[in-house]
Amino acid sequence: MSRLIDVTETGTRRAEWSDRVPRVLRILRDDLWTVRSDPLPPSVWLRWLPHGVLCLAAFVITIGGIAQLLNYGHLGPGLGLPLGFAPGGAVVLAMWRPVPAWWLSTGAMLVGAIALHGRLGMTADAPFTWPWTVAGIFAHLLVLLLLTLRVRARAAVEALAVTVLVTWLLDGVWGAPPHQSTSVVTIVLAAIVVALGTALRGRREARMELGRQASLTEEERARRTLLEERSRIARELHDVVAHHMSVISIQAQVAPHLVENPSDELKENLDGIRQNALEALTELRRVLGVLRSESPDADAPEDAGAGPHSPQPTLDRLDALVENTRAAGLTVTTRIDGDRRQLPSGVELSAYRIVQEALSNVLRHAPGATAHVAIEYVPYGLLVSVRNSRPTRPAPASPGAGHGLLGMRERAAMLGGALTAESGPDGGYRVFARLPVTVPATGLDTLRATAPTARTARTGSGPGATDGTDDPDAPDVIDPKDAPHDEHQQ
Repeated sequence: MSRLIDVTETGTRRAEWSDRVPRVLRILRDDLWTVRSDPLPPSVWLRWLPHGVLCLAAFVITIGGIAQLLNYGHLGPGLGLPLGFAPGGAVVLAMWRPVPAWWLSTGAMLVGAIALHGRLGMTADAPFTWPWTVAGIFAHLLVLLLLTLRVRARAAVEALAVTVLVTWLLDGVWGAPPHQSTSVVTIVLAAIVVALGTALRGRREARMELGRQASLTEEERARRTLLEERSRIARELHDVVAHHMSVISIQAQVAPHLVENPSDELKENLDGIRQNALEALTELRRVLGVLRSESPDADAPEDAGAGPHSPQPTLDRLDALVENTRAAGLTVTTRIDGDRRQLPSGVELSAYRIVQEALSNVLRHAPGATAHVAIEYVPYGLLVSVRNSRPTRPAPASPGAGHGLLGMRERAAMLGGALTAESGPDGGYRVFARLPVTVPATGLDTLRATAPTARTARTGSGPGATDGTDDPDAPDVIDPKDAPHDEHQQ
């Protein structure tokens, strides 16, 4: 019974080995025969410098290999020349096809070792290096390094294992007459080269992955910033539109009481207007209810004190915004030109937010600079300019740099306007926004013709403020003709 069990176990082990050997051979075939190597780096002349060095090394290896085989190996030119050219050719080939180059180097060593086996005793005073020649060792090390840098680590380890196996079979199993053995030196150096190449490849892959992750993080941050700003705009528009719809509903409800003996048709029409306004308001609140239910983002420090349910800011709160910014350590001057008038809530809200974000950017990215805010009321809308001088000290690193411009451009584009942000010749920075107000086309020329030519100017009080009259250093007043055209917008 026990003998039967032993026979069964032996048969099972043989079956396992018979299945394992083909699997190992398939893996070796995939890794060392059909494997695809990584592409070469981009064709920049500095990166081709190592390739030129490799070509020079291949030339030296070829010359030394031919001289060693012909003079000390006693091989004829018919066999010595091909075996001498093979290692150098393998180095050159390894720059483009590292796997075939490794096979060429290994095969040339094997053929050369077999050819030199019977001639090793001819020069007893100077033992010949076997099974690897000196030129073959240097060539194979370079090929292994290039192979390791461009294939997976498993394939590189398999190539090293095959190299060790072939070397051991030739020198340790087959043997040869007295010679200078190069087996141990070759195996040790090959292991070092493979370990070095694997480490370099891992470092390069880690840097590439880090770059990809940084790119994805930057894209995600930009997308999240844009979505947050759009959500904020949606909440603010909800407040503005809801206010007007509520006014329409109340006016429609009160209107019948203002008319003596209103007709039934009038009451019915006003009641329909009120119902439509209430339904529109309900639908609007339902669509944007999720945004209103979320915890609103905290405003910038210069807008501190505004609660989530407080009225949306307009240009009436510009002085408070500037004062809070000055309290944070920034010198700010303001200037308002043109005939000041009441603008649509969306225009004033967008202008306020653009000034708020621009001043926040000055605080973050231009330490020690001074800022000037210019607001100009023009017939077709509003011009907003925030300009800062050159910073006096380096700005600390800011991971979200540049993303505030996305929100400002979104606000300007939402109103049909445009926004530009560019560096100035003095080393400062300027944000310019054109926020139009929709007016009838026939009345635009009339508005421009009747616009007052005299402009009033005021400046904010505080550090660095001027009277805004005849100060030659004060920033220029924005003129409507200086407004950027659409084709020049960023």
